[in-house]
Formats: sequence, structure tokens, C-alpha cells
Amino acid sequence: MPRRRWAGPLLLTLLLTAFALLPAAAPPSFAAAPATTADTAPLRTTADTAPLRTAAATRAAAVPLPSLSTTTTQVASGLRRPTAIAAPDDGTGRLFITEKSGTVRVYHPETGLSRTPLFDITSAVDESGNERGLLGIALPPDFADSQDLYLAYTALPDGAVTLARYRLDESRLEVLLSQEHAEYSNHNGGQLAFGRDGNLYWSIGDGGGSGDPFTSGQRLDTLLGKILRIDVSRACGPLPYCVPADNPFVDTPGAREEIWLYGLRNPWRFSFDQADGSLWIGDVGQGRWEEVDHLPSGRGGLNLGWSCYEGLEKFEGGDCAPGETYTEPVFTYSPYTGGCSVIGGHVYRGRQYADLVGGTYIATDYCSSTVWALRPDGSGGYEQAEIGEMPTQVTSIGTTVDGEFYVVNDLPGGLHRVSFQREEPTCRVDRTVRTWGTGTTVDLTVTNTGSAAVSGWTLAFPLALGQSVISDWNTDLTQGSNTIAAANAPYNADIAPGASVSLGYLADHTGDASPPPRFTLNGDACAVGR
Repeated sequence: MPRRRWAGPLLLTLLLTAFALLPAAAPPSFAAAPATTADTAPLRTTADTAPLRTAAATRAAAVPLPSLSTTTTQVASGLRRPTAIAAPDDGTGRLFITEKSGTVRVYHPETGLSRTPLFDITSAVDESGNERGLLGIALPPDFADSQDLYLAYTALPDGAVTLARYRLDESRLEVLLSQEHAEYSNHNGGQLAFGRDGNLYWSIGDGGGSGDPFTSGQRLDTLLGKILRIDVSRACGPLPYCVPADNPFVDTPGAREEIWLYGLRNPWRFSFDQADGSLWIGDVGQGRWEEVDHLPSGRGGLNLGWSCYEGLEKFEGGDCAPGETYTEPVFTYSPYTGGCSVIGGHVYRGRQYADLVGGTYIATDYCSSTVWALRPDGSGGYEQAEIGEMPTQVTSIGTTVDGEFYVVNDLPGGLHRVSFQREEPTCRVDRTVRTWGTGTTVDLTVTNTGSAAVSGWTLAFPLALGQSVISDWNTDLTQGSNTIAAANAPYNADIAPGASVSLGYLADHTGDASPPPRFTLNGDACAVGR
């Protein structure tokens, strides 16, 4: 399960106690060169190989993200803490849904959720603690013939994170790989996915606790804090799998050869874009930043920063090596928005909503339920918008064989079909920015583009990292971390249809003076003008 915040207790239900918006500022393209601020400072860069472009990959929808809206329809109930979704490509139209205790349930659109589990491995699963249990499932391309599937779970008796093959026709569980994880029950990762190369990828968290106490993220002698890549189609020597010869650390002394990426905290959910093979990762943060990473196809060996960095910000007391190069996230947001754990999703490649969200990455948050939409803008950056809400406590976003979206939520345990609509924004924000030295002023003009008057408003938006508001005008503005809530003054509370109000602020910055990239007015996404 996604790790909760250490920043303070958050009561989700009587059974679940959790522990405790800013995008990446003008993120450079995949081909951007690294930059450093000092001779011995760690480098921050983006992945330096452009993703493979295909005809399918370029067919992104032209609808502006603020014009999108998402809704969900519950199609099944009675799941017991569901954690992941997989779709067998066997012509049945089924979905397989894992439950934390160690069972796998089957859903079919025509017959609903089966009462009897497809299979049950509860005798092997350690589900103690909030984040342990059966966490991930992946089906190989030959599932229809082989009847093999792959599971990630924490194993009895000591919570070791474990990868196993389950032979459905034999009801047999075969352990392939295990990593000790006894000290803390959180940060187990658990995502499994097959890449276009036929290899199996598996995410493991940093070992739990707070602040990476084992410095796992930056170490190559442990599988903790990593995404692994192995070939499960064959065995090599004593191993029941093979390490691909082109894995990045095969010839590195002391390194685990299974490692594909490192510097991760708790990559609870990642996915491959079926069009170009690029990898999207939702990595759960410590308490200040949740992040999404987007990496080119086939680009292993990258260091994603934890625990030297949390998001784009240096992590106090983190494990930093002089001269090391770290790969930046393409999107970050602050839990000050009400979030606590990013739930990484998928790039939409289905047919039903292709004209609306084709080529758009969709993610959410376990606590805030906000739906984030991200789309490469063609200039090295990413369009972004909040386009609605998911049901409470979503743990996983899955797709059918045809690319349509479903989600499962933790408590009360349901399966929901995801839909997208075009819904024109009822507000537009135009920006005028003046920058000098370490200061900037931003004037905002908010226009009511809807048909109903607005009486009383709050404009919410993120600031770039390092910006701090000094003063404001025509609004009652408050700043929490990088998030801004600008409420109306008594004299400009009403905005008639077609009318506008102006407000603004003066801010310090530490190098990034970029204006806010997205806005919501009373919770609704606004179009962004100049």
C-alpha cells in the first residue's frame, strides 16, 4: 500500500491510520543537458535519451486539459482492501483484482464480481501492518497459453518482499526472488509490469521508516529503493530467472545486477506507455513532495534522487554524493493540497475516449482523490491540470486489454469504471509577469466564462519551488508550502458571467520566476491564458 505521511496522523477509518502544488518547474526535455550549481554539487538532469516516437505515440488528443472532466461509476463492491488490477489477454474480457490478504478475485462486465477467488495464497502472505500484503500482479504476453502469472507480496514469516510465479493450472506458487524487509512494515513498492522488451519490471520501496534510514535509495548493493528488470521466461544457473545482459549494473562490482533504476523512495505504481514504451513512475514522497517521473524507453541506470532529493528539493539530512547526477521528476505536488500518497496511473491509449485524453497520463492521490492529467507539450515541458476526483482512497489504476480505465479503492473496497468528458472551463486566468533579480510580480485576471455568477471565490494555484509571497493586492492570500489560496476581498466577491476581477502578488524567488502553470476557481480547473 502507498506509504502514509509522517507529518502527522490522518484518520481514514477506524481500521486504517495513515502516517504522515507544484509541478516540476518548466521541466526540460529528455535531451536536456545536466546543470550544476557548484563544482561539488550533485547534478540534476532529465533522462538524456529521447523516447522512441511512433505513429501511435504522436496521436495525442488536441483537447486542452482544463476542458477535460473525469467521472467514475462503481461496478462492483465487496472487495477486501484491493491493491492491483490486471487484464488477461485471453479473449475473456475479465479483470483480475488482488486483495491485500492474498486472494485474487475475478470481475467480468457481464457477470460482475465472482464470489469465489480465482486463487488464494493467504498462507504465504504477511499482511501485518497497513502496507504489507499481496501488492502487485502481472500477466505475461503468453498467459493464454502458459497460465502463468506473477505476484509481488510480503511473505511470511518476516515480511520479505517477494516475487513469485503462480501456475494457475497447477495451483502452484514458485518463489523467484526475495528481498529482506523485516525492520519496518512500510515502503514495500509492489508494482509489476512487463515491458515491450518482454522482461518483467518490479518496484521495491526503500525499506521503510522515515528518511531512508538504511540509505537504500543510493546504494547498489541492495534491491531496496529500486526498480528491477529480469527475464522470467528462462532460468540461468542457480537462479529461476535470468538477468538481461544489458542491465546497467551487470559489470559493476558489488552491485545487484537486477537493478534497472535506483534512487526511489516508494514507487508504489508505475506503468509503460503502450505507444512509445516510455516509463511513468509515481513515487510516494516523505512529507513535502509527491512526484511523477517520466523516462524514455530502454533507459536504465538512472538515479532518481532519493534520498538526496525529495521531488525537486534537497532533502535535509539526505544521502548525497558529490558529482552524482540525479534525474528530475516531471511533476511534483505538495501534500498541502490535501494529498498524502501519489497513485501513479497510465497513459490513456484506449479507443472510447481517444479524442479527449489520447496520449494523456492520468494519476491520482490516495487522500485528496484529485485526478491529475499530464501531457507532453511538444516543447520539453508538460501540460497539466486537475480534472476531477476519484473515489476515496484509490490504491490502483488499471486498464483493460483495450486500454480502458478502471480503479479500485481501499476502504470500502470497490471497483469503478473511469469515464472522460469534455466540459469547458467556467473560468480563465490571464497572467502578467514582471521579473527582476530575485523578485517577481504577478498580476492575474480571472474571467468568469460560465453562465452563472460567482459569489464568493477562492483561486488556488501552485508556486515554483523557492518562491515566497511577500505581499498581495485585491485578495486575501495565504501560502502553505508552495500552494496558494487567494480568496476574494469584500468588494470583489461577485463575478458576473463574462466579467473579470484582478488580483496579484509580489514574491521572492531563488532562481525560478516562472508563473503559476494551473489554477482552480472554487475547485474547478481554469483555462490558462497568456
